[in-house]
Amino acid sequence: MAAALSNPQKRYLRGLAHDLKPVLLVGAKGITDNLVAEAGIALEHHELIKVKVAAGDRELRDQWLAELCERADAALVTRIGNIGVLYRRSQDKPLIVLPKG
Repeated sequence: MAAALSNPQKRYLRGLAHDLKPVLLVGAKGITDNLVAEAGIALEHHELIKVKVAAGDRELRDQWLAELCERADAALVTRIGNIGVLYRRSQDKPLIVLPKG
């Protein structure tokens, strides 16, 4: 499981994610194995990604984002509307240096 982020770290990551475009789209099928694999690849390469969840129900969006974070071993930075921001430190080449917190 990904380490919990402190509030200063979340604030820093939200600032970095502001200009990002969503790289994954969760459709009507929900969280599939292929989607988790793609999320893992994107997180390893970028460390910080946006995910767009196409579900009309708020509880379902929250459930899908929680499941994706759990299965991809990522931390949910924030969710605004149907967009979630996920973070996972790269194993090979870490790009983002988080502030102490």
